[in-house]
Amino acid sequence: MTVNAPEALLGRVRKLLAKAEADGVTPAEAEALTAKAAELMARYGIDRALLAAAEPRTDRPANRIIDVANPWSQVKAQLLGGLATALRCSCVQLPTRSPGTRVHVFGYASDLERTEILYTSLLIQMAHGLLAAGVPAMAGSARAYRRSWLLGYTSAVTARVRAAEERAAATAPQAAGTGTPTALVLADRATVIQQECARAYPVTRRMRVTYTGTGYRDGYDEGQRADVGTTRVGGTRGRALTR
Repeated sequence: MTVNAPEALLGRVRKLLAKAEADGVTPAEAEALTAKAAELMARYGIDRALLAAAEPRTDRPANRIIDVANPWSQVKAQLLGGLATALRCSCVQLPTRSPGTRVHVFGYASDLERTEILYTSLLIQMAHGLLAAGVPAMAGSARAYRRSWLLGYTSAVTARVRAAEERAAATAPQAAGTGTPTALVLADRATVIQQECARAYPVTRRMRVTYTGTGYRDGYDEGQRADVGTTRVGGTRGRALTR
């Protein structure tokens, strides 16, 4: 296995997601494109993990802070956190005085890259879906409906990405040159990232998200079609986003 092979795979993922994001794409077309992208994305993640098991220099633990803009920054942060967890990363929501939400994501470099690519694409697809959905006349509050729709969408796409990752792991070969089973390689990587996150944020509290609107089921259905608080360094409190 070479670095060039997985990079070429990721290039195909980017092209598929770009098509899914385009204006005028039907929900069925976006579903097919995103489903294939999720499959290739999972395969890319396995390839990079197995390559790094044999050649550690090719994929190292890293972290980055991502600023999530309004509107709906808390819901978008939930999408980011759900995807990050599904792609074997860990993340923490940080307090900020600026508008929006700030998230610190920990993961191997290749998994951070996958998270950002998929998150950016699904944000666009989610916005298109919400706009197309409209607000039913029977909805008591348009804002509450939209928020619950977005949370439903987030739950659905996160579940689909997690399922794609599990399928890829179940069918992957063992690490070349080491004889280590894929499941053990992935478990070791997850442990490393959890330790990195815990060192930076030793005290955490789980963040709960609730909703009152009636759009959750509609958003969840659209998400299926898309297929696919801690202590801050220095002592400021934040919230864990791992769901």
